[in-house]
Amino acid sequence: MERHELDPRSITISEPRINDRIRVPEVRLIGPGGEQVGVVGTSVALKLAQDADLDLVEVAPDARPPVAKLMDYGKYKYESDMKAREARRNQANTVLKEIRFRLKIDNHDYETKKGHVVRFLEGGDKVKVMIMFRGREQSRPDAGVRLLTKLAEEVAHLGTVESMPKQDGRNMTMVLGPVRKKADAKAEQRKRANEVNSRRMTKSEARRAAAQDEGEDEAPASPVEPIESPAPSPVEAMPKPVVKPKPVAKPAAKPTATTAAKKPAAARPAAAKKPAVAKKPASTPEPKKAEEPAE
Repeated sequence: MERHELDPRSITISEPRINDRIRVPEVRLIGPGGEQVGVVGTSVALKLAQDADLDLVEVAPDARPPVAKLMDYGKYKYESDMKAREARRNQANTVLKEIRFRLKIDNHDYETKKGHVVRFLEGGDKVKVMIMFRGREQSRPDAGVRLLTKLAEEVAHLGTVESMPKQDGRNMTMVLGPVRKKADAKAEQRKRANEVNSRRMTKSEARRAAAQDEGEDEAPASPVEPIESPAPSPVEAMPKPVVKPKPVAKPAAKPTATTAAKKPAAARPAAAKKPAVAKKPASTPEPKKAEEPAE
């Protein structure tokens, strides 16, 4: 099985060589301020970098001899990353937005949809305006052209007509392109946002300063001086006899239903017995008289 070896010249290095990684015998040295030092040995350049507390960075490896520069490599790498990030942020692709109209659209809906077109154009995007025909409206393409032309004239300060109105089946389309690039529009939006944030910060700082001024204007309250009491007279200074209070007799507690229930049965007064009532004798039936015989 054959083994393929890589050619060192075909390997691309993403980061430049610095300090001891530079293996060439001599380099064309550039100072930290951009001044040309000249062609010096690599060991001499490394000694200069160590004395200045900097790094020796190979900035042009393909030159003969290679070009190296004295710099702070960490700071250089950070600035390069920030520039690349800013470039990616500004590299905005234009997007084609689409908005649809009806031929018989009322004024309110027309103004609303025109506001969307204005917003898209201000953001740096293209807008594809479409009119949808229904039924017999297909026989009136001139009305659709008039509507699209009116819209293009009203937003002419923000966009230009890139594709004139053309009918395709039941639809008629027109493409509007923005006047300024999307990167400029994004930069303008960021600028406005920064201005709004700075205004908010200024207002909050003004309120804080006003609150501090009000606190300084308030005079501190004067402390209350204690009132000195007069010295007691010799009579008042004499100790007074202690009088003990007389004990107060407590009133007898009234008997309650609970205490009455707890008393023994002997202590309770005997209830007066009612006299017995003689029972009436049962009435005896009188004997029936014998019936006299009929005469």
